[in-house]
Amino acid sequence: MAPSQSFEVTVVGGGLGGLTAALALRHRGIRVTVLEQAPELGEVGAGIQTAPNASRVLLGLGLRRQLEAIHTEPQDQVRRRWKDGSVVGLTRLGQYCKDQYNAPYWHYHRADLHRVIMDACTDPYGPGPVVTLHTDQKVTGLDRGDPRRPAALTGDGCRYESDALIGADGIRSRVRDAIGAEDTLLFSGEMAFRALIPGDLIAADPATRWLVDRYQSTIWYGPDRHLVHYMIRRGEFLNVVACVPCTDEVAEKWVVSSSAQELAEAFPGWDDRVPAMLSKAKEDVSCFALYHRRPDPVWMDDHIALLGDACHAMLPYQAQGASQAMEDAAVLAEELGAVTADGIRGALRRYVDRRAKHAGMVQQASLRNKTFYHFPDGPEQRERDAKLAHFDGESDVSYDWLWSGTPLNDPDLGSFSYQFSR
Repeated sequence: MAPSQSFEVTVVGGGLGGLTAALALRHRGIRVTVLEQAPELGEVGAGIQTAPNASRVLLGLGLRRQLEAIHTEPQDQVRRRWKDGSVVGLTRLGQYCKDQYNAPYWHYHRADLHRVIMDACTDPYGPGPVVTLHTDQKVTGLDRGDPRRPAALTGDGCRYESDALIGADGIRSRVRDAIGAEDTLLFSGEMAFRALIPGDLIAADPATRWLVDRYQSTIWYGPDRHLVHYMIRRGEFLNVVACVPCTDEVAEKWVVSSSAQELAEAFPGWDDRVPAMLSKAKEDVSCFALYHRRPDPVWMDDHIALLGDACHAMLPYQAQGASQAMEDAAVLAEELGAVTADGIRGALRRYVDRRAKHAGMVQQASLRNKTFYHFPDGPEQRERDAKLAHFDGESDVSYDWLWSGTPLNDPDLGSFSYQFSR
């Protein structure tokens, strides 16, 4: 069925998932308004990975040229032992992903990726109606007097009524609360340090120069903690995510400022290259508590539905949080783009049916990796490291399952072959 131009959608939340949904809906001819509570649209200073499953969605939205201008491509995923840095596993990325999965594995600065998607939403020459973006609009409630025309109510008294409302407003979603969805939030007991380390400092030190000689995505495994790092902006920054047991302060406040010293001291006794790297972090080190949701298929009520962290927040141990939100966005647009206003409720039901099980499996795999990553030295650790030497995915979710194909029924996206230079 041809895309419908007969109705409008409000998306609450202007993050990566919300904007991808807005862009995908625009491509289907649907009028979209995005409400973002922050004074300005943007993303935090941190890195992000898009595996082939998410890259395929973004390429399908016509963003290839823009993504090629901002990406950094890792050639391998490397797994190292905490104590001596020895390599226990290596998975090919780079050209291999493009050949095997017809889509790339790329790294970005989150703000760069967010800007690309936002610009495509508002490009006057793009397909479909230009997306309307409103900032400084904190949604405080919903008016559901007419279930077919839900309205988002904001703190400054504004009212945004539309034919469908999508809650893409994060792990502490107000839309989720407003529809009475069950509280499925769980605390992992862990927190993550996040930092961007200047690449010139990394390149200038012989102890860390190896990080820029070949771009890789690296995971260090140790007892009760692990460390992930990769280059973004083609060497301008080393992005670091370091997961450790959570402090009471961070658990209570969710996010606190930290320092390079605290970051380095969180990894005592680790290979010398770890403190040499982490000590170069500057003032923008932060800690955030790691919460997640248990799998729950209740993502909708009448003409309101949830997307991304609002319905399936997951731990970062599969690097799939944003990628799964982008898959949500594509499926949501496909379903809504195939109906008129009378068919919205059924379209949202089909969206949830197509996405909830899949996202729930990724949630569970991410949670299992919390144990898998953090074994103390001993028999379980040695068994894990032996598995890492012949690795095609973490826990029991294979990369072939996670990265292959498309979540869409679109025959063009399923059959089109992208050409990538070698």
